[in-house]
Amino acid sequence: METRKVEVSLSSAYRLLFPKNVVLVSCIDKAGKANVITLTWCMPVSIRPPMLLVGMTPPRYSHELVEETKEFVVNVPTMDIVRETLFCGRRTGRIHDKFEETGLTPLPAKMVRPPIIKECVAHLECMVRQQISTGDHTLFVGDVLTAYVNEGVFLNNKFDLEKVKLIYHVGGDDFVTLAPEIVSPQL
Repeated sequence: METRKVEVSLSSAYRLLFPKNVVLVSCIDKAGKANVITLTWCMPVSIRPPMLLVGMTPPRYSHELVEETKEFVVNVPTMDIVRETLFCGRRTGRIHDKFEETGLTPLPAKMVRPPIIKECVAHLECMVRQQISTGDHTLFVGDVLTAYVNEGVFLNNKFDLEKVKLIYHVGGDDFVTLAPEIVSPQL
């Protein structure tokens, strides 16, 4: 039986690529006040040298901070802090102190000024290499200066899905995590 294909509005076409891994990007203003934004638009764009891309809309407060300081940290949250993760995506740092209001703990990063988030399982500290305007988003391409993870959860260059429940955004306020079943097809 043939499956019928149905049109999706172009304004929702990007959702065909969901669920997407969720990250918390921490940034800082020139005076040293930290902020956090929840993003799903984050991806590696080079292995050698290590670089990644985060996409933000220009009206976002975090966009202003990253553009100003040229630094950010990609923090990888788990389902343990899914509520805090949603909060950071739904409130603006122009008005809210997200660290104080969520109880998330800022800790000094190793190589950049923005803090890491203690409750996150992994951290990638970045310096902006390039900024690209695309439609309604800006893509910040960052050089990964250092990356680290909680001990015991990243084995053989993979997260141990029995120990780490990464957050994936489905849409709206809905999130899922991965089942620990790993499929390794043989060719």
